[in-house]
Amino acid sequence: MTDWIDRSLSAQAEALRAGQVSAVALMEATLARIDARSALDAVTWIAPDALEQAAAADRALAEGQETGPLHGLPVALKDLFEAEGQPNTCGSRSMPEGGMPADSAPVAALRRAGALPVLRVATYEFALTGPAWDQPYPPARNPWNPRHITGGSSSGSAAAVAGGLVRVALGTDTGGSVRSPASYCGIVGLKPTRGRVPDSGVFPLSGTLDTVGPLAASVAEAALILDVISGEGMAPASGELGQDPAGMRIGFARDWVLDPEADPSLLPLLDDAVGVLSRLGLGVDLIEMPDYALAEAAGCVIIQHEAWQIHAARLAENGAAYGRDARLNLVTGAALDQADVQAAEAHARDLTRAVDRALEGRDAIVSATTLTPAPAFSDFENGAVWTPMRTFPFNITGHPAISLPCGLLDGLPIGLQIIGRHGEEARICRIAEAFELATDHCLQHPPL
Repeated sequence: MTDWIDRSLSAQAEALRAGQVSAVALMEATLARIDARSALDAVTWIAPDALEQAAAADRALAEGQETGPLHGLPVALKDLFEAEGQPNTCGSRSMPEGGMPADSAPVAALRRAGALPVLRVATYEFALTGPAWDQPYPPARNPWNPRHITGGSSSGSAAAVAGGLVRVALGTDTGGSVRSPASYCGIVGLKPTRGRVPDSGVFPLSGTLDTVGPLAASVAEAALILDVISGEGMAPASGELGQDPAGMRIGFARDWVLDPEADPSLLPLLDDAVGVLSRLGLGVDLIEMPDYALAEAAGCVIIQHEAWQIHAARLAENGAAYGRDARLNLVTGAALDQADVQAAEAHARDLTRAVDRALEGRDAIVSATTLTPAPAFSDFENGAVWTPMRTFPFNITGHPAISLPCGLLDGLPIGLQIIGRHGEEARICRIAEAFELATDHCLQHPPL
């Protein structure tokens, strides 16, 4: 039965409808897999009635009451999403105990599609910084090498999918927190256009930059989940899957990888990935992107300012319950003045125009997701360390972006990032799926 949980969501759904497998059997296999791979420290909570929920899904299906494309299938939630009856610790000892009174908007959408969101997975404290060892649960471990991090803050989401515990998990992305863990763990991470997914009931980090997105085992599954949780009136992210990308045009942001912090083997690997796209018939232009360091600095100002507004009163009341790294991260926001914030916001507007110009006459931009594979836990023994990514600008500009595996560096995965125009998730998913099917990167799995 374990075999079924390693198949795609669509294959599982088809097998359920055909009576080849039951929701209970899928749930039992999922729970057994979680138990067998508990050393990943990915899952922090399992609904005590998970099997009963699966049995109810089976009964509904038998009575002809299928509820949607995810009927009876388990899905994991980053521990920031409110779900009725479930705790929402946000990875912090400072949160009140007890179950939430209602579902967040994304969880409600999953339930309407028939999904069983019965698992909660690890996150860095309040999606701030990590890994840290003074949180309610230990940091999630990278399935490719448990001595290495998964990236954050959707750390448990990435570990759960890469570790084969679930096919999909919800995450949040404020500066790269869906895409960088996807890169580090060899899976797909999709950050949609800002505002596409309603986020009420999801604990915020930065209201200006926060975006809800899926982490998944394949591009098609990521697009399916995004379609389920998107707001009304959105063009389906899955709308162009299976279409030939020949004739499309991409801008290759190669200059962003020419950085002393980049792994020396990254650039040849990225060149190979773009070569694959070229052979698929996509035209390739070398383009120059805006200064990354300046964009990252502006994004950090916005995050720190808005996070401080969210947490200042909570810190005053219960600061001792916060972890050390989280406290240090948050108090930097108190030092920012309005001039700092206005300068960052002005740069955000300039950056948005620059990215729009880079996309003129092109269907997408491609670059690296992260500049190195996942760092080791030992790098964080003295506290948080900033890891080099190429994700932050697209939280600032709101453009959609997807990360998917493009190879291994020293036995650890690394991701290719594809960025599109606002609202054109279908276009970047089309390119990403074509790359996925033309290579074997998504077929490689960690040596569990």
